[in-house]
Order: sequence, then structure tokens, then C-alpha cells
Amino acid sequence: MAGRYVSIWFRHLMTDWFSLREPERRKQPFVLTAPIHGRVTIVAANIVAEARGIHAGMVLADARAVEPTLQALPEKPELANKLLHRLAEWCIRFTPVVAVDPPDGLLLDVSGCAHLWGGETPYLETIVKKLQARHYDVQAAMADTAGVAWGVARYGCAPWVIEPRRHADRLLVLPPEALRLEADAVARMHKLGLHQIGQFMHVQRASLRRRFGEHFLQRLGQALGHEDEILESVQPVEAYQERLPCLEPIVTATGIAIALEQLLQTLCQRLQQEQKGLRTAVLKGYRVDGKVEQVAIGTHRPSHNPRHLFKLFETSLPTIEPALGIELFILEAPKIEEQYDHQEKLWEGYGGLDDQRLSELVDRLASRLGTEVIHRYLPDEHYWPERSFRRATSLQEQSTAPWCIGHLRPLQLLPVPERIEVTALTPDHPPMLFRYKGQLHTIVRADGPERIEQEWWLQQGQHRDYYRVEDNAGRRYWLFRLGHYHEKIYQWFIHGFLA
Repeated sequence: MAGRYVSIWFRHLMTDWFSLREPERRKQPFVLTAPIHGRVTIVAANIVAEARGIHAGMVLADARAVEPTLQALPEKPELANKLLHRLAEWCIRFTPVVAVDPPDGLLLDVSGCAHLWGGETPYLETIVKKLQARHYDVQAAMADTAGVAWGVARYGCAPWVIEPRRHADRLLVLPPEALRLEADAVARMHKLGLHQIGQFMHVQRASLRRRFGEHFLQRLGQALGHEDEILESVQPVEAYQERLPCLEPIVTATGIAIALEQLLQTLCQRLQQEQKGLRTAVLKGYRVDGKVEQVAIGTHRPSHNPRHLFKLFETSLPTIEPALGIELFILEAPKIEEQYDHQEKLWEGYGGLDDQRLSELVDRLASRLGTEVIHRYLPDEHYWPERSFRRATSLQEQSTAPWCIGHLRPLQLLPVPERIEVTALTPDHPPMLFRYKGQLHTIVRADGPERIEQEWWLQQGQHRDYYRVEDNAGRRYWLFRLGHYHEKIYQWFIHGFLA
């Protein structure tokens, strides 16, 4: 057991949400209702209604007899779970591990986080005050186990921060309900006169299992720290993540840049020690108003160079809108690859695809112009020109086939050959004239034909006879005839442009 946990209890979760939508309800008694066994029953009451003796489980008619001005709204069954998820995502600014604890709470694994706020007590107070500022009625506790934190938050009293290794002492005076037990087990314990956990905490496990079942022992073991309790975070925690909370909300572009530099230095130092580099990174800024601003980058090869990565982020930083201020920055690296330092050759010059400077140049161009404007191609083993090459996935991908250099090919190839009108002598003379996009071109030089057969194992069809031609304006084109002249169904196409 090596950790610290916080349990947050939203005492009036649903009614608080309705009050946020209509602030005038905060001073009025109102409840949420649902039909249960043919009667309209109260499922939640706000603070004002509870102060007047109205509580969950009462029939609405009986409650109105107590308080004639009571207002009632229908319950929204799925709203509580959605609201808890939204609040859990908001709490990620305090810790990366936040789990939903239905029906009205959250559980946080805060191990190693409190020192960033000046200690555990200021840390817990900050969480409570910020939630109260959002008009939620909350109560929270911190302990060595999630079970004790949960029980103290709901059934305990101050101090809300239980000192390390003192969680069992606080558990002694709590009622059985604090162990998160089923209702029938709690009722049975009270019936036996067991009103505090200390009355049965040291009873033999065999006797407890026989009377109350395995679930009871599991909850007791989790509270004491004898059994592990795994929290399901609402967002998966990246293995490579750095956090930077701010003492004062950051509202300037300079402050955002400084925060990013600090995060990159820390993350890159760790990556370098582990001989790894990042391929993608995301910077998230958690604003005071609850919104999250984020920008992302990608690299063509693994990198742990903080200066280079900062330049990639630099073009996107102006898109971050701090509004009232950013109180937490998180830098995540979702995609990590191995990166080993290569030995430099003394007698050979720099250059080539393995040059780190080339990769960084491509990264900077992609960050400014977009990744779709930069392409690298590798040869592919096909006869058909449009199939004879493929997009490379990275600068490091090796070719599995040699480039075909026996024939001159155009620098620009059309994705799909386009129909043209051609005048040519039969049977195999090159074109004399052709019309492309309404413009007539007179051919003064031509070379060909170069016959390329159809790949019968892929599809059936006619062959192509290619010609390299030059018009009277000095422009050069790559044309082909599909099929033989004598077939009388041949067609002419333009397929590319030569230098």
C-alpha cells in the first residue's frame, strides 16, 4: 500500500445541476421525482428542502403537505452519470487518475501530486474550493486507501486529511455503511448491535465470511489496505506525460511558451535517458472556466530534441486561447519509438535520409504547410505506371525493389489519365496534333512507342503505347494510345508532363 487517495462526495449532485441552470432555485425548496411502485416519489432534494424535513424516499404528496411551496421536477436518469464524467474530466487538472464513483462521487489517485500545491491540506482545500466556486455542495477526504477516504467523506468529520498510516484508526469509529456495503449486510450488522467498524474489524475472517459473505471481506480488506483497489480512470494515463500546475493562471503567450519549454525539457530528458524519442505529442491547457485547449505535433522520426520540438509547437501556440487563464499544462507523448544514437563516420560527409537535420526540416515544413504537401515515394513492382510507386510511411522505410531507370519518366504524373483528341498516321506513327482542355498542340518532336502490357493477374484489358512528345511551345508531354489502330476502338490519353 503506497499511495494517497481522495474521495469527493457531491451531496446534492442533481439538484445542484438544476440550480446551475436556473440560479433562482438555490433559495427555493425543490425536489426531483420519479414514479416508483405507482407513486410519485422523491429521489433527490436540495439543501433548502432538506432543511424543512423533506428527503429522498418521501412521497411527493406527503412532502407537499409539509411544504406547500415545494417545487418538483422529473428526474433525468442518465444525467447523473454524464455529469460525473464531465466533473471527472475537469478534475484531471489535479491528478491524471480520476475515476467515476456512482451515484454521486469521484475517486482520485493523488499519489505524488499534493506537493505541487504546497502540501496535502492545501491541495484538498483547493479541490473543494474550486468545486464550491462552481456551485457544487461537496465534501472530500484524503487517506492511504480509497475505502477510508470514501467513508470519511460521507460519514466522518474534520480533519479531512488522514495522516499516512493512520487510516485504520479513523476507520474504528465509522459506521458499517462507510465500508460501501450492500444495504442488507448493513441492516444485518445493525441488528446484531455492530454500529461501529471497530467492533468487528479484528474478528476472525472465517467468522465474518460465514456471516456476511466474501464481498464484505473484500471491502474491509480494501479499506485497510490489505487488498488492492484499481481505479478506472476516465482518460487513459499516457506512459510519457508531464504536468505543470500554475500558482497563478497563465493568460499571456509568453507564459504559455515558458510552460511548454519546461515540459519539453523534462520529457526529453527522460526520453533521452531511456533511448527513446517521440513521434507525436499533445499539449493540453486546462482553463479556469473548465475548458481545455490543446495543440498537437508529429515528427517523421523519433526525436528528443527539445529545441526542435518547441519549434514545431511554436506555429500552433497562437491558437491557444487562455481566456481567464490556464491553471494546468499537460504534455503527453502518445506515440514513442526507440531512438539510438548513431555513430558518425569520420571520412564521410553529411546528408542522406539518415541525417537528423533532414528529418527536422521536413517536420518544420509539415508543421507550417501541412503533412499532405510533403511526400516520399518508393518503387513498387508493377508495370502499370500509376502502380509502379507507392507512398512511403516514413523517411526510414527501405525500398524492397529498385527504381526503373531504363526509361525516361515524367516528373509529374496525373492521378488518372485524361482523354485527349489526337491526329496521327496509322499504324504506329507518333501523334501530329492533340487537343487537351480545349487547346490545340502541334507536335514538333516525338519519341516512341514504348509498349506497356496490361497486368493480366490484376485485370484484363488492352495494352498501352506511350510517346514522349514536344509541342511548338517547347512543352513536353507523355501520351499513350490504348489498344491497336486496327481494333477501331482505341483511345488516346495524356498521362504526365516531362521537364
